Amino acid sequence: MIPETALRVSNHTHPQLNDRIEQKWKDRLTDLRSNDRSALIDRRLQELDQEWDVERTLQTNFAVLSLVGVALASKVDKRWLALALGVPAFMIQHAVQGWCPPLAVLRRLGFRTAREINEERFALKSLRGDFDDLHRSQDGAAAYDAVRQ
Repeated sequence: MIPETALRVSNHTHPQLNDRIEQKWKDRLTDLRSNDRSALIDRRLQELDQEWDVERTLQTNFAVLSLVGVALASKVDKRWLALALGVPAFMIQHAVQGWCPPLAVLRRLGFRTAREINEERFALKSLRGDFDDLHRSQDGAAAYDAVRQ
């Protein structure tokens, strides 16, 4: 069975590691909540805009390793083609299952999914008061436009 896109990485990450990743941003939020630190919230939101999620990191690593494999095969030894061919197989495995061998290492290093980064982003925006002026509306488009402004 193919897992849904938003949860496929966290589903293949050890629950304790998922908890540790989540607790880390919640601790940052608690620190910011304890004081009026809107400048720190703004800075953290800028940091989140620059944070690479695990998907982007994997894609970059896959591309680099494939190119390295091709270069080494053409200059050093044809057996390096195994690297150039093996990496796309991992890409397919990750796209379908949400898991590949490098994923465990990246998650342990603290790389988060886009969804996990967005959870922190929305919590910070809520803490800053960005959503205070939103009124319950039956018009979803109007609510969306209000959030974007």
